[in-house]
Amino acid sequence: MRLYHKLFLYFFLLILFLMASITFVQYKREQNMHAVQLDAQLQKYNSLVANFLTERELHPDTLGQFVALFPETELRVTITDAQGNVLFDSSVTESEKLENHSSRPEFIIARKKGSGRAIRLSATTGKDYFYYVTKFPDYYVRSALPYNVELRSLLKVNSFFFYFMVTILILALLTFYLITRNFTKTIDRMRIFTEKAKNGEELITDVEFPKDELGEISSNMVMLYKQLAKTKDEVNNEREKLINHLYISQEGLGIFSEDKKEVLTNQVFIQYAGFLSDKNEATSDEIFNVPELAEINAFIDENKINRQMRRKEMTIEKDSRFFFVQCIVFQDNTFEISINDVTAQEHENELKREITQNVSHELKTPVSTIMGYMESILDNPDLPKERQAFFIERSFQQAQRLSVLLQDISTLNRLDEKEKVIDKEVCNLNYILQEVLKDVALEIEDKGYKVNHNFHNGLEIKGNHSHIYSIFRNLIDNALAYAGVNVQIDINCYREDDRFYYFTFSDNGVGVSEEHLNRLFERFYRVDKGRSRKMGGTGLGLAIVKNSVIYHKGTITAKNTPGGGLTFVFSLKKY
Repeated sequence: MRLYHKLFLYFFLLILFLMASITFVQYKREQNMHAVQLDAQLQKYNSLVANFLTERELHPDTLGQFVALFPETELRVTITDAQGNVLFDSSVTESEKLENHSSRPEFIIARKKGSGRAIRLSATTGKDYFYYVTKFPDYYVRSALPYNVELRSLLKVNSFFFYFMVTILILALLTFYLITRNFTKTIDRMRIFTEKAKNGEELITDVEFPKDELGEISSNMVMLYKQLAKTKDEVNNEREKLINHLYISQEGLGIFSEDKKEVLTNQVFIQYAGFLSDKNEATSDEIFNVPELAEINAFIDENKINRQMRRKEMTIEKDSRFFFVQCIVFQDNTFEISINDVTAQEHENELKREITQNVSHELKTPVSTIMGYMESILDNPDLPKERQAFFIERSFQQAQRLSVLLQDISTLNRLDEKEKVIDKEVCNLNYILQEVLKDVALEIEDKGYKVNHNFHNGLEIKGNHSHIYSIFRNLIDNALAYAGVNVQIDINCYREDDRFYYFTFSDNGVGVSEEHLNRLFERFYRVDKGRSRKMGGTGLGLAIVKNSVIYHKGTITAKNTPGGGLTFVFSLKKY
């Protein structure tokens, strides 16, 4: 139901109630006034009868004489004693046979008020009468007129007032209808406008409103809505940018309410919070129970009182990982916590120190060996030629080892430069793997290895041929060096999607202890340093593999093969 219909209905019911009440009161008032006039006339008759009886004795013959005093031939007069026994009734010959009248309505009223009125059917004559009773000290006098058409007409209320009130009601409703329709026109337009705004429909913002106060208010509301919608769009755009930045950020960021309830967190924050709390929590609230963050928790509680924006920073070490945590408490007591995994930075700093030491050591060893052999030859001119040849051969081997080491270091440096110096081309992985297997065929045969693979000719990526070669060559060389003898190697491309190929390289050799798995890809890291150097390893093979995989936008991990051996799981981006 529309608003102006509702308003009109409310006004209609209100006016109808008022008009009906006034009409009813006026009707009863006028009806009562006519009845009072008739009462007055019948009271006169009752008074005449009482006066007549006062001058004479109360005898049946005497009572019958006063009826002729009244001109109305239809007038019925009844006289009863104080107990209601009928002494005389002008309509009945044998009045003493009539029943007691004390229970008649008009007598009951007269007994209380001195006079009483009633319109009812007579049990004696079977006709309707208008009764009026007057109480006297020793008796009651009742006058009655037949309640016929003439008497009804006399008591009838004039209908002019009724028609007048109906006319006023119609005019008032017409007026209110026009007023409410005009009044609600502005509201109706505003309703349509707000419904479209709520449903996100296209809005007509140049709506015209009536030139009145309500129309002016509505126009201002539309103008404010336009400004608010514009501001909202700008805020939503900025919020969308912020949220997108939050979710793609490598920094763990969580925003919390004053009571430490999560408002917004990204995936990285949830991951770090779960790591710090030793639980895989669905929410990040568990972070406030982490003992290592007790300082942050105390800082938040302390600054709720000051209501000033302050910052707290700290570094946490847990399970060989380092996290830089920063908390900012805002003036409204909301706060944000950012968590950064700085393990790589810490390891990088440590790795730089180790690399410097390792490079120095790795270069020093072959150089010292070569210098020792050469010094022996120079200091001993008479040294047998066989011995000189032995020293020269050993010096050459150390020179080769030094050359391989420098070449591996150069390869890693070029990988660190990535796209700056390395060209990409379409590379067939099956062809490259066949090339690697051909180059190491003698070593594979000597150690009794068996190599299985499921590469097909359509396996192609856009990358660098030499670095893809180095991935498979170094993995095979690593297996040949450390897996043992009579080992089976399985190389599989077990899955692909629109962007990546996914590979496993596994052997059933001796494997690696769990404590070494996470460090296999570090530069110069050796599981058995003495054995590795004897076998001519530089400690850079798996580091080259990892950097080559990363260059091709992939990832690589190492794990022990169930039943024995080592498995590398890695991916390479297609294009």
